[in-house]
Amino acid sequence: MSTRAPVQPSADAMAPETAGAKRGSGFIRFWKAYGLSVLFALLLLGIWEFCIWFFHVPKYLLPSPSGIVLAMKQDWSRYLLPNLWPSLIEVLVGFAIAVVAGVGLAVVLHLYGPLRRALYPLLIGSQTIPIVVLAPILVILLGYNLLPKVVIVALICFFPIVVNGLDGLRMVDDEFIHMMRTLDATRWAIFRKVEFPGALPSIFSGMRVAATFAAIGAVFGEWSGASEGLGYLIQASTPNLQTARIFGCILLLTLIAMALFGLVSLLERLVCPWVSRGGSM
Repeated sequence: MSTRAPVQPSADAMAPETAGAKRGSGFIRFWKAYGLSVLFALLLLGIWEFCIWFFHVPKYLLPSPSGIVLAMKQDWSRYLLPNLWPSLIEVLVGFAIAVVAGVGLAVVLHLYGPLRRALYPLLIGSQTIPIVVLAPILVILLGYNLLPKVVIVALICFFPIVVNGLDGLRMVDDEFIHMMRTLDATRWAIFRKVEFPGALPSIFSGMRVAATFAAIGAVFGEWSGASEGLGYLIQASTPNLQTARIFGCILLLTLIAMALFGLVSLLERLVCPWVSRGGSM
């Protein structure tokens, strides 16, 4: 009796199965992480839609989710899209300035103790001033252009980045620093190879917190004085009782903040691959 060697499936035959398995595992990971949030959000939207229909609430008081989506489709090209770009630019530019300035100041305060002791209490005290009060002053000083809105966004995002960055730099394990000193490492080498990499997770935590505040800063700036932007559109739509349009602007601002948060999280995964992200949400 002759025996035949078992036929091995070719790589081409296995490729679709492998790709399908990867897609399936990716969906499972997404569902484990965010499935409950998606279900809860859908439940709230369903209750909202039902209450509007059941109680016959006028749409100028509180529109339904389907009414908001319909209004966004109608207003997209004329109102929402032209005002989306200015707000998006304000958020991105202000956030980028806050990251550079915040990380830079955290490093300077960490390296120079006397400067830290002199400036850190003032930095904490500056946060007691409401940004709503500062926004009109900045608009008066800098004009009604893009600059004051960018500055307001940067001011709101600046503080959590500085505080988290400074805490991360100060909480690096002393044993690593002592080991570097036994190897005759310079102060700059210790900072570059031990302190700054060890502080990166804290810096990114501050950036994630700041990302959720960036859109709020843009709205405050536009409310203080602007002729375009989602905050301006909200303010202009309020006297006309365009409630669905206001909710559409709020939804777009929320999506901007969530997208920026996701971008920071993705950047952290690329820059800090050694950080453990075990556990479930």
